[in-house]
Amino acid sequence: MKYYKTIDFYITRKFLGTFFYAITLILSIAVVFDLAENLDEFLSKDLPVKEIIKDYYLNFIPYFANLFSPLFTFIAVIYFTSKMAYNTEIIAILSSGVSYVRLMRPYMVSALIITIFSFVLGNYIIPPATKTMNDFRLKNIENARFGVERDIHRQIEPGVYIYMRSYTPNDIGNIFTLERFEGSKLVEKLTADNIRYDRETGKWVINNYWKRTIFDDYEILENGYRIDTTLNMTPEEFRVQKNEMETYITPDLIDEIEKMKTRGVNYIEWEIEKHKRMATPFSTFILTLIGAGLASRKIKGGLGFHLGLGLALSFSYILFMQISTVFAVSGSTPVIVAMWIPNILYSIIALFVSHWAAK
Repeated sequence: MKYYKTIDFYITRKFLGTFFYAITLILSIAVVFDLAENLDEFLSKDLPVKEIIKDYYLNFIPYFANLFSPLFTFIAVIYFTSKMAYNTEIIAILSSGVSYVRLMRPYMVSALIITIFSFVLGNYIIPPATKTMNDFRLKNIENARFGVERDIHRQIEPGVYIYMRSYTPNDIGNIFTLERFEGSKLVEKLTADNIRYDRETGKWVINNYWKRTIFDDYEILENGYRIDTTLNMTPEEFRVQKNEMETYITPDLIDEIEKMKTRGVNYIEWEIEKHKRMATPFSTFILTLIGAGLASRKIKGGLGFHLGLGLALSFSYILFMQISTVFAVSGSTPVIVAMWIPNILYSIIALFVSHWAAK
């Protein structure tokens, strides 16, 4: 190719070869440890080997491959670039008149391939695979599928709002309130000790309630022990499933966020997942620049020092990402800002390292 020379193919082959070798090695170890941990469960339930492989491990592998992708991109760049530097290959390339910026071309092309690979996996392939894997784990390994949601505020239809202190997996909501508005005026308020969904009739049963109906000149107050009624909500809306947002492909994830906004549901974790799917693949470029800049020079300590420094930086990036996620969950920082701050900060570090390496 005119613009992609032999040296470019050489570096790309080394980059991608080291990356896929490293990630294959770590995934093999992860599968062995996971199998050892869950082998008793598999044997006690007499699960077919085909089902274990098809529904679990064939989905387990791409999930963790994508999860570790930025980390192993960094390690791969550090490893093969450091070896090239200590074999004086980098010096030979630069001495032949190739600039450092030109040297980075195959690195960026390789990073682009991994980024596209990671983006497609994370946004469209892994979510349904994660759902299959989670369903397998919840059915055969873990017992508790749903948790308890607390302090639920929802708009179930225009002008109708409900509140529950908590909703349990056995379809019971405690301390229930329903309010109806006409414009900004409250016209009806119902409070009850609890509300239960009757799956046989498909109705909600409201127990031990007080109902207040408000007119212009007067109010009517009534109470009772039970009301059977239909409401524009289902029990599935109140069940908390761990990391459920990971099972939605990105277009469906965005649609679900819009629905949650309409219903007044807390959608912060879903918004975090959406931006994380964009920010994480982009980090491949940043970590590639940092790794190449650090490893392209001979320094005292050799490959071990390069790998140690690279691991420290990569783990600091992961730690910073987790800290920024906490800020987003707490609401103290907008989600888009929290998810992209690590990339912005490490982009500055990457430019500084590249400038230093180019000298």
